[in-house]
Amino acid sequence: MNVDGAGLVDEAQFIASPNCDDRPPGASIDLLVIHNISLPPGVFGGAAVIDLFMNRLDPQAHPYFENIAALRVSAHFLVRRDGALLQFVPCERRAWHAGRSQWCGRDHCNDFSIGIELEGADDVAYSDAQYAHLGALARALYRRYPIVASAGHSDIAPGRKTDPGPHFDWDRYRQQLHK
Repeated sequence: MNVDGAGLVDEAQFIASPNCDDRPPGASIDLLVIHNISLPPGVFGGAAVIDLFMNRLDPQAHPYFENIAALRVSAHFLVRRDGALLQFVPCERRAWHAGRSQWCGRDHCNDFSIGIELEGADDVAYSDAQYAHLGALARALYRRYPIVASAGHSDIAPGRKTDPGPHFDWDRYRQQLHK
C-alpha cells in the first residue's frame, strides 16, 4: 500500500467528500485518529456512511438520521467490516472528523491528523480483516508522514466521544504497525 504526493492511497476506492478544506500553513501531519461509525447505530454495510460524508443522507430513511443528516463531517478513510478501504479526503487536506479536540496540548486535531473510521460500534469486536487493512494503511501513513502517535477519538475528545470503544484491541493494532 502506498500514499502518493496528494495523499491518495493506491489501494483505496476514492470518493471525494466536499467536507474538507486546506490544512493551516505549515501544519505537520503527525497523528492518526481512530474512530468507529455505523449508520444507523449498530447496523453495518449499506451506503449510509458514504451518504453522510457526501451530504446526501436522507433524514427520512431512519429516525436516527433526522438528527445527523445536516452534519457536515468526513474522515480520510473508512475500513469496512470485510476490510474494504474507502478514502474520502486526500491526506494532504483537512477532513472534518475530530470536532472539538485536543492532543498533547494542541487544539483542533483536524489540523494535524488523519482520521480513520472503522465500520463498527463500541460494543462490537472488530473483524480480522479490519485489523489487517488498518495495519497496512497505518504502516503506509507512518512511512509517508511524520506521524508520532495513534489515538482514539475518545483520547482527543474525552467525555464527548467513546470510540473506537473498549472492543478495539490497541495491542493488536500496535503489533500490526510492525509487520
